[in-house]
Amino acid sequence: MTSFLTAASTEKDKVKLDTRRLRLISGSSNPDLAKEIASYLGINDVPLVSKRFADGELYVQIQQSIRGCNVFLIQPTCAPVNDSLMELMIMVDACKRASASQITAVIPYFGYARADRKTAGRESITAKLTANLLVQSGVDRVLAMDLHSAQIQGYFDIPCDHIYGSPVLVDHLSKKDLGEVVVVSPDVGGVARARAFAKQMKDAPLAIIDKRRSGHNVAESLTVIGEVSNRTAILIDDMIDTGGTIFAGAELLRKEGANRVIACASHAVFSPPAYERLSKENLFEQVIVTNSIPVPSDSHFSQLEILSVANMLGEAIWRIHKESSVSSMFR
Repeated sequence: MTSFLTAASTEKDKVKLDTRRLRLISGSSNPDLAKEIASYLGINDVPLVSKRFADGELYVQIQQSIRGCNVFLIQPTCAPVNDSLMELMIMVDACKRASASQITAVIPYFGYARADRKTAGRESITAKLTANLLVQSGVDRVLAMDLHSAQIQGYFDIPCDHIYGSPVLVDHLSKKDLGEVVVVSPDVGGVARARAFAKQMKDAPLAIIDKRRSGHNVAESLTVIGEVSNRTAILIDDMIDTGGTIFAGAELLRKEGANRVIACASHAVFSPPAYERLSKENLFEQVIVTNSIPVPSDSHFSQLEILSVANMLGEAIWRIHKESSVSSMFR
């Protein structure tokens, strides 16, 4: 169990496990994470048939009775995003028709989250559309981790529990000899996240990279606001996609005299050319991510470290099942 889940905060260890009406079902996007969660809860995940017809349509069948059960569907909506999302909605519909008592969509990574507002005319707010689709499919509640922006919680017209991967990252970093640390936000939009992370890192100082975008997935970093010279710079973001933001930030931090640069993010999206950028020698000492999204073996590199959030998600699931506080996990 991750050490931030102390005896005082772990409900699962306080009460006798009553799993008679608790069911865990994994979609195809991250079955390994689902198995780890099931192991934490001490249950087996429900067998599921998920296949594709010749024309590309998806087929799902639950292989065990879930009538009257509290069902948790584990499915990050990662690449292929549309397939993962559609499979999740089909799973929800199957659970509704199988008379499940309550259906919770556990979404460790919420796709389309970056389209959370209109930045130009005639654009879709796709994060809101995705939330609407899930609600209309029959989801009763959502458990999400590190949403790209906090307002996405309000896009759901059902209960949405939002948890964070930062305690797992901080717990890991606290065991390292990092010397003098500065937590760095790669852009102005991530300042609140970086400030909260710095507070957890024993009130480490904060620096901000002033970043300008010239287009989607194109970032140019200009200046560092704050002192980073002769320090270990911890770049913190919610996700790493193409790696452009983190890469440009790391180069700038090195130029400004940072001794070491460690990148931390909850979601390893790793779209090309992320591998080439992140694996560059003498830039990152480490790139630390979680297993909210599976990272293919051909995307691994020597600086990469993947931490598990299974215990944290498992604890949140148990608390939802027992109708106790989720937020108290992080106090």
